[in-house]
Amino acid sequence: MARPVTLFTGQWADLSLAELAPLAKSMGYDGLELACWGDHFNVQEALQSERYVADKRRLLEQHGLQCFAIGNHLTGQAVCDLIDERHKAILPAHVWGDGEPEGVRRRAAKEMQDTARAAAKFGAKTVTGFTGSSIWHALYAFPPTNQAFWNKGFEDFATRWTPILDMFEEVDVNFALEVHPTEIAFDIASSQRAIDAVKGHARFGFNFDPSHLGYQGVDYVKFLRSFGPRIFNVHMKDVWWGKGDGTVGVFGGHTSFGDARRFWDFRSVGRGMIDFEGIIVALNDIRYAGPLSVEWEDSRMDRVHGATESAAFSRRLDFKPSARAFDASFEK
Repeated sequence: MARPVTLFTGQWADLSLAELAPLAKSMGYDGLELACWGDHFNVQEALQSERYVADKRRLLEQHGLQCFAIGNHLTGQAVCDLIDERHKAILPAHVWGDGEPEGVRRRAAKEMQDTARAAAKFGAKTVTGFTGSSIWHALYAFPPTNQAFWNKGFEDFATRWTPILDMFEEVDVNFALEVHPTEIAFDIASSQRAIDAVKGHARFGFNFDPSHLGYQGVDYVKFLRSFGPRIFNVHMKDVWWGKGDGTVGVFGGHTSFGDARRFWDFRSVGRGMIDFEGIIVALNDIRYAGPLSVEWEDSRMDRVHGATESAAFSRRLDFKPSARAFDASFEK
């Protein structure tokens, strides 16, 4: 069979899981990638209560839904970030605490270790998320920035994330970084550097999302072929670029998503410029058998309409790899 099509629930956290599950099924999804915010998946409750885990599983099963991955992007962001007031809005209260930056980072790291344990208890083999970065602010190399400065950022990432990844190893769960601006890895070069920083840790891989690569000019199909064995999850998300009026560049001009002046913006799957046909071919070539998880983001479109057509688009586009060479029948 082709890959299951799932919905990442992060953009639907205003709905309870009891509301979202039947809606997702009606929109055509096989499962949910549960976000660790809203009431969709609570890490600490999962660790403390067998009933909580059983009830979540039962709810999904009642609607014919599976769960292959848990997403904890918001807490992961705080592990390496330079913490500011924005983080308070996205973090659980027990992770934010008094807001002292190093304390926040350490509590976030512990919460990510707990997320690995909770995912294992729930039966999910992958946690998707962010890492944060202590050097993202130096993306544009001025004041003059040498490699020693950036090396410190990757060393900080390795110091903070290696113990987390060791916990993932202990419980047999993979961590899939969504390669993304503001993370330690945001393109192919920085992704390889992140792998090297954690000495090729077997539990460190990627949640492939082409929407964060295309508008940067990164070859997202090459990304799949470069890191095939480390592609642990795939987000189906589209983007267009070069569509603004020339007043805003690739860095966004401090505008909001949906502003018509923007050089790039996220689009409903199949409505942007990403070559999903090429992606499916590459996924087959690297033998990726996991879910195609729609992360629906389009400021201009009703989300139920968009998520419904995105599920149908993903299912229509996907296909099984061939089990035999097409010209094998010519052999005598």
